[in-house]
This record gives sequence, C-alpha cells and structure tokens, in this order.
Amino acid sequence: MASLDFIYPDAVIPENVGKHPASSQAGGGYVWDEVLEYRVWCYPRNGAADIEDGCDYYYAFVTFLEAKAFAEATNGANDPLALILQQEYIEELREGEYRHIKEKRVTEWPVAFLRRPKRTPNTIPDFLAVDAPVNRLAILRGE
Repeated sequence: MASLDFIYPDAVIPENVGKHPASSQAGGGYVWDEVLEYRVWCYPRNGAADIEDGCDYYYAFVTFLEAKAFAEATNGANDPLALILQQEYIEELREGEYRHIKEKRVTEWPVAFLRRPKRTPNTIPDFLAVDAPVNRLAILRGE
C-alpha cells in the first residue's frame, strides 16, 4: 500500500470518474500527465461480494484516500490503482533502449508511480538527450 506522506493528486475531472472504460493498458511509459481516477478492483474468488456473476469488478474514486479507505474496509479488494492519462510516453523496446511515443494512452499504474515527477514539455527530450546523465532512469523515477 502506498504511504500517506505523499499527497496523491485528485482525479483531474471528478465528474468523469467511473465513466472510463474498464479495460486499459497496464503500467509502463515512465511518465504521467493526469490522474483520471483511482480504482479498487474486487475479486469474488478472494472474498469480495459476487455482484457481477463471478467476474472481477472495480469501484472508482476521485481521491486516493477514498480509494484506500474503501480497499481497507472491503473483503477481496486489492490496493488502489491510478488510472492515468499519458499524452506522450517513453516506450522501452529492450532494456536501455527507449523511444518517445507521441500519442495518448490510458493505463493503470500502482499509485506509488505517481511519486515520479509529472511530465513537462522537457521531460522526455531531456531523458533521451545524448548528454543525459547515466542515472537518467533514476531521475525520471524521482529517486
């Protein structure tokens, strides 16, 4: 579970929370632009209420704290995930081989990834620059 010493951003458009498609990419990209919602996935096979004919389901929240409280109080619930929007992102083709992708994508991330700095116009170009520091991945991860 994510620590509470970090202020996780609220969903960018609260009225859209719960309206995003259930399916999305999973992880990756190294950078983020906006939090769309926080999701708590519930699994009947792990003790969650069976309200979807045995299928997994999720609840969506505007804030991390709401999602965390729900997850802690709900049998069969996983830790919250962040549904994020990436306007641009970094694709890692092979270990250490990166490519700048300039297209939108929606992906679920562990909330701890939000500790990484939010993308700026220079984040990806600076990361890919030939004179980037050797520890550029650590910098991008906020380490």
